Amino acid sequence: MKIGRTTGRNLAALAICALGAFGSLAMAQSKSAEPEAAILVASPGLRDADYRQAVVIVVPVENDRHLGVIVNRPTRRTLASLFPEHAPSKKVTEPVFVGGPMSRGAVVAVVKSEKDPGKGTVGLTKEMYLAMTVNVVDHVIEDTPNDARYYVGYIVWRPGELRSEIDRKVWNVVNASPDVVFRKDTTGLWEELSRMARAVTASVDDTLLAGAVQDHP
Repeated sequence: MKIGRTTGRNLAALAICALGAFGSLAMAQSKSAEPEAAILVASPGLRDADYRQAVVIVVPVENDRHLGVIVNRPTRRTLASLFPEHAPSKKVTEPVFVGGPMSRGAVVAVVKSEKDPGKGTVGLTKEMYLAMTVNVVDHVIEDTPNDARYYVGYIVWRPGELRSEIDRKVWNVVNASPDVVFRKDTTGLWEELSRMARAVTASVDDTLLAGAVQDHP
């Protein structure tokens, strides 16, 4: 995806697009619940240009909806190139990633932190959060710029939609971890996780088959 030039637009103006488009969904996760993020690995048969060979970190939110970002689509742009007038953006050394086809003008961030970065974030794991609001994204860039990865766009699944896709084997599912999300070089990540998912599936199938043989000699 080609990212348009944003000279003259400050970070807050762009980041607010995320909250405006996403509404209250970023606030909908229960703060008392343990984060339940997972990694989705696109099946080889998924040919949609937006999701082909995508690796996605995804988390359930209210009413069986899901929210995620693609973690293996780096661009050639940096925050500094997108926001040349925003001095703190120059501290970010990594490229901006394409997070998904929804709200491609919005900037969101996955933050590596042991505590909630602030109101308007969604817990992914005990050490990762998805920042969706202006204040949090801006705060992260200014205070801990390289403890996060930044994305343009994201993905939202309607109630029950992701469950249906998994049932239809559109996605394979593996455990979420910072090592996957923050990998420096994501080249080959999809292939690696696809092999892992196949191995897990084969192991489960073998176990089920062995059980069936024992039950029916």
